[in-house]
Amino acid sequence: MPPIRTQSSQNRTEQEGRILLAIQAIKKQEILSIRDAARQFNVPRTTLQRRVTGHPFRAETRANSHKLTEIEEESLQKWILSMDSRGAAPRPSTVREMADLLLAARGSTPPPLVGKDWVTKFVKRHPILSSQFSKGYNYARAKYEDPKIIKEWFSLV
Repeated sequence: MPPIRTQSSQNRTEQEGRILLAIQAIKKQEILSIRDAARQFNVPRTTLQRRVTGHPFRAETRANSHKLTEIEEESLQKWILSMDSRGAAPRPSTVREMADLLLAARGSTPPPLVGKDWVTKFVKRHPILSSQFSKGYNYARAKYEDPKIIKEWFSLV
Protein backbone atom coordinates (compact mmCIF):
# COMPACT_ATOMS: atom_id res chain seq x y z
CA MET A 1 0.00 0.00 0.00
CA PRO A 2 1.54 3.36 -0.98
CA PRO A 3 2.27 5.88 1.74
CA ILE A 4 -0.43 8.42 2.47
CA ARG A 5 0.79 11.85 1.41
CA THR A 6 -0.73 15.17 2.16
CA GLN A 7 -1.98 17.31 -0.69
CA SER A 8 0.80 19.86 -0.18
CA SER A 9 3.58 17.25 -0.43
CA GLN A 10 2.03 15.90 -3.63
CA ASN A 11 1.90 19.44 -5.04
CA ARG A 12 5.57 20.00 -4.15
CA THR A 13 6.54 16.75 -5.85
CA GLU A 14 4.59 17.67 -8.98
CA GLN A 15 6.07 21.17 -8.98
CA GLU A 16 9.59 19.75 -8.66
CA GLY A 17 8.92 17.55 -11.69
CA ARG A 18 7.69 20.55 -13.68
CA ILE A 19 10.79 22.54 -12.64
CA LEU A 20 13.07 19.75 -13.86
CA LEU A 21 11.21 19.62 -17.19
CA ALA A 22 11.51 23.39 -17.54
CA ILE A 23 15.26 23.25 -16.84
CA GLN A 24 15.65 20.55 -19.51
CA ALA A 25 13.72 22.65 -22.01
CA ILE A 26 15.93 25.68 -21.29
CA LYS A 27 19.17 23.68 -21.57
CA LYS A 28 18.05 22.13 -24.87
CA GLN A 29 17.16 25.65 -26.02
CA GLU A 30 13.60 24.62 -26.80
CA ILE A 31 12.50 27.61 -24.72
CA LEU A 32 14.75 30.66 -24.81
CA SER A 33 13.74 32.61 -21.71
CA ILE A 34 13.24 31.58 -18.11
CA ARG A 35 10.11 33.69 -17.92
CA ASP A 36 8.47 31.80 -20.81
CA ALA A 37 9.49 28.45 -19.35
CA ALA A 38 8.04 29.40 -15.95
CA ARG A 39 4.78 30.43 -17.58
CA GLN A 40 4.53 27.29 -19.75
CA PHE A 41 5.34 24.86 -16.96
CA ASN A 42 3.38 26.78 -14.30
CA VAL A 43 6.28 27.16 -11.84
CA PRO A 44 7.55 30.23 -9.94
CA ARG A 45 9.98 32.25 -12.09
CA THR A 46 12.35 33.03 -9.22
CA THR A 47 12.59 29.37 -8.21
CA LEU A 48 13.28 28.34 -11.78
CA GLN A 49 15.89 31.07 -12.17
CA ARG A 50 17.74 29.98 -9.00
CA ARG A 51 17.66 26.35 -10.06
CA VAL A 52 18.96 27.12 -13.56
CA THR A 53 21.90 29.02 -12.03
CA GLY A 54 22.83 25.95 -9.96
CA HIS A 55 21.10 26.28 -6.58
CA PRO A 56 20.12 22.79 -5.36
CA PHE A 57 16.64 21.65 -4.40
CA ARG A 58 16.24 22.32 -0.66
CA ALA A 59 14.89 18.84 0.12
CA GLU A 60 18.06 17.29 -1.32
CA THR A 61 20.47 19.47 0.65
CA ARG A 62 21.79 18.92 4.14
CA ALA A 63 20.28 21.05 6.89
CA ASN A 64 22.35 23.96 8.17
CA SER A 65 21.85 22.98 11.79
CA HIS A 66 24.01 19.83 11.62
CA LYS A 67 27.11 20.19 13.76
CA LEU A 68 29.03 17.24 12.31
CA THR A 69 29.81 16.76 8.64
CA GLU A 70 28.44 13.76 6.76
CA ILE A 71 31.82 12.01 6.95
CA GLU A 72 32.06 12.60 10.70
CA GLU A 73 28.53 11.28 11.23
CA GLU A 74 29.30 8.24 9.10
CA SER A 75 32.47 7.49 11.06
CA LEU A 76 30.57 7.92 14.34
CA GLN A 77 27.90 5.52 13.11
CA LYS A 78 30.56 2.95 12.15
CA TRP A 79 32.17 3.35 15.58
CA ILE A 80 28.83 2.74 17.32
CA LEU A 81 28.15 -0.37 15.22
CA SER A 82 31.66 -1.70 15.79
CA MET A 83 31.35 -1.21 19.55
CA ASP A 84 27.97 -2.96 19.45
CA SER A 85 29.36 -5.92 17.49
CA ARG A 86 32.01 -6.33 20.21
CA GLY A 87 29.30 -6.43 22.87
CA ALA A 88 29.99 -3.00 24.35
CA ALA A 89 27.28 -0.80 22.87
CA PRO A 90 27.99 2.81 23.87
CA ARG A 91 25.60 4.76 26.06
CA PRO A 92 24.14 8.06 24.79
CA SER A 93 26.55 9.99 27.03
CA THR A 94 29.50 8.16 25.45
CA VAL A 95 28.22 8.92 21.93
CA ARG A 96 27.84 12.59 22.91
CA GLU A 97 31.42 12.64 24.25
CA MET A 98 32.73 11.07 21.03
CA ALA A 99 30.86 13.67 18.95
CA ASP A 100 32.38 16.42 21.11
CA LEU A 101 35.83 14.91 20.51
CA LEU A 102 35.23 14.98 16.75
CA LEU A 103 34.23 18.65 16.99
CA ALA A 104 37.27 19.45 19.15
CA ALA A 105 39.55 17.80 16.58
CA ARG A 106 38.70 20.58 14.12
CA GLY A 107 40.83 22.94 16.20
CA SER A 108 38.45 25.83 16.82
CA THR A 109 38.69 27.59 20.17
CA PRO A 110 36.57 27.08 22.23
CA PRO A 111 35.50 23.77 20.72
CA PRO A 112 31.78 23.56 19.92
CA LEU A 113 29.70 20.98 21.77
CA VAL A 114 26.68 19.00 20.68
CA GLY A 115 23.41 19.62 22.51
CA LYS A 116 21.55 17.63 25.12
CA ASP A 117 19.16 15.99 22.62
CA TRP A 118 21.71 15.63 19.82
CA VAL A 119 22.17 11.87 20.30
CA THR A 120 18.41 11.23 20.10
CA LYS A 121 18.15 13.16 16.84
CA PHE A 122 21.29 11.44 15.50
CA VAL A 123 19.74 8.01 16.13
CA LYS A 124 16.51 9.11 14.40
CA ARG A 125 18.50 10.30 11.34
CA HIS A 126 20.28 6.96 11.03
CA PRO A 127 17.74 4.12 10.86
CA ILE A 128 20.45 1.45 11.16
CA LEU A 129 20.98 2.60 14.75
CA SER A 130 18.48 2.00 17.50
CA SER A 131 18.65 2.37 21.23
CA GLN A 132 17.48 -0.20 23.72
CA PHE A 133 17.41 -0.43 27.48
CA SER A 134 19.44 -3.27 28.92
CA LYS A 135 17.40 -5.75 30.91
CA GLY A 136 18.35 -7.20 34.24
CA TYR A 137 19.46 -10.81 34.35
CA ASN A 138 16.97 -13.02 36.15
CA TYR A 139 18.49 -14.60 39.27
CA ALA A 140 16.54 -17.85 38.87
CA ARG A 141 17.83 -18.24 35.33
CA ALA A 142 21.39 -17.47 36.38
CA LYS A 143 21.10 -20.09 39.14
CA TYR A 144 20.15 -22.79 36.61
CA GLU A 145 23.09 -21.92 34.36
CA ASP A 146 25.51 -22.80 37.13
CA PRO A 147 27.87 -25.56 35.85
CA LYS A 148 27.66 -27.42 39.15
CA ILE A 149 23.85 -27.76 38.89
CA ILE A 150 24.07 -28.74 35.21
CA LYS A 151 26.59 -31.53 35.99
CA GLU A 152 24.29 -32.89 38.70
CA TRP A 153 21.38 -33.00 36.22
CA PHE A 154 23.45 -34.84 33.61
CA SER A 155 24.63 -37.32 36.20
CA LEU A 156 21.00 -38.06 37.11
CA VAL A 157 19.95 -38.51 33.50
